[in-house]
Amino acid sequence: MNSCNTCHKASPEVNLKRCAKCSITQYCSRGCQKGDWKAHRKICGKQSGTPGATSNPSPKGLDSPIAKPFTRLDNGTWLHDRPEIDVYRLLIDAYRMHVEDAYEIEGEQEEDSIYTGAPNGLLGFRRFLGRVESCRGLLPPWWNSEKRNACERLGMDASQWCDLRCAVEKSDIIDHYGDSRFPMQLRMFAEAVLGRAPGGADGTTMRKMMVMMEQGGPGAGFQASSIDTTTGNVSHIH
Repeated sequence: MNSCNTCHKASPEVNLKRCAKCSITQYCSRGCQKGDWKAHRKICGKQSGTPGATSNPSPKGLDSPIAKPFTRLDNGTWLHDRPEIDVYRLLIDAYRMHVEDAYEIEGEQEEDSIYTGAPNGLLGFRRFLGRVESCRGLLPPWWNSEKRNACERLGMDASQWCDLRCAVEKSDIIDHYGDSRFPMQLRMFAEAVLGRAPGGADGTTMRKMMVMMEQGGPGAGFQASSIDTTTGNVSHIH
């Protein structure tokens, strides 16, 4: 019998709704879903990869990946020279990565995010877009109010992976984009927008090192270590 994963009440006593991300686990209310999130998040991403889940729009999660992304981050053109749909996806996922980091690293629940029980993160995402728009040059020249509306609509399209109703973890980003450094890209873009990295850190040194590696400079022959503040794991970047 189908029942709420938290309180175990079943139909017809309650109306059950499936988790928007995995489309498998059922809850009777937003409160029950929020109460179960710490446990459910460990399997939610794995469940969403089962048959019937939405597939990536391309093997790399983007229609047209760019070369030397960290160099683009360093000179403020990371969103430039991309298809419009890719710009929308990246803006949405930079926001989703930011609110996940705020919750996991800083213990904060971003206002108007799903972490505070909101049905979706649209209001919080709109504020984030406002911050992006206030940073001169970060957005491509074609960006305007019409494109902003299109970006918001994509974030509210439940058939898309970049769904503002769904939380996202670092591992989800890596799986979706097929790149272990992609969470770092999203975080560095959010840092350019918000003025700080997760936990109040400064990502400038790491960004400059990644740029040197892309350019084949002095840093290219060295190995860098990066600590994942959410897990404590140390990864090595060659």
